[in-house]
Amino acid sequence: MKIEHISCFESDKVSARFSLKNDQVGKSDVIPGLNVGYNTVEEKEVADYKRMLWFQSLGLDIDSAAWGIQIHGDTVQEVEKPGVYEKTDGLVTNLPNLSLNIFVADCAALLFWDEINGVIGACHAGWRGAVAGIVPNTVQMMTLKGAKSNAIKVFVSPCISVKHFEVGEEVATQFPETYVNRSFEKPHVDLKSFIYHQLTESGIEVSNIKMHDGCTFSEPHNYYSYRWDGQQAGRMIATIVLKSKG
Repeated sequence: MKIEHISCFESDKVSARFSLKNDQVGKSDVIPGLNVGYNTVEEKEVADYKRMLWFQSLGLDIDSAAWGIQIHGDTVQEVEKPGVYEKTDGLVTNLPNLSLNIFVADCAALLFWDEINGVIGACHAGWRGAVAGIVPNTVQMMTLKGAKSNAIKVFVSPCISVKHFEVGEEVATQFPETYVNRSFEKPHVDLKSFIYHQLTESGIEVSNIKMHDGCTFSEPHNYYSYRWDGQQAGRMIATIVLKSKG
């Protein structure tokens, strides 16, 4: 079975991938496709199986994976061993063969790597996390582990586009007005542009930022979208790993 994904980056030091919906996987399940989310209406055992398929397709060991219980916050944790990290939306490590994993369905998954200094990071950035500072916090944690901001490269995953990200004033006012589009009946937030701004403000070189132009809402055949699917939305996964030096 072929698992479709986006190749975010590949070198002899780092591998980074982002899963697509993969509708052909598990058509008889409650949520068709490669849904790897525990916080969905699908049975946990099914999500476990889909996670196993994902890691197998990448040639990675699921027992060497780390992920957070994401809460749309600003907490970033240093990862020194596989497993689950409570109340965490950002992960950073300098250890080889230890994958960092983020789950999304409209929010952005960011994968960071400084292959020169051997540090990687990952974070989950919806509007709440972005406003709270999860993006600059992840960069800061990476620099504390030895990364250099001008050497860090970043992949920003498909997420909901400004055209479809309608919000109320209580959300719009939390963003700089530059990133609020008021040409619609209600305000719309440009999450991608705000994240891009945060990255450059954190010292990331423009040439080192790779923004995927996919919109999760407008492409339901490719991506899960909470706004499109509601409670039937699955979760996609973004994975990054430092390869063994041996």
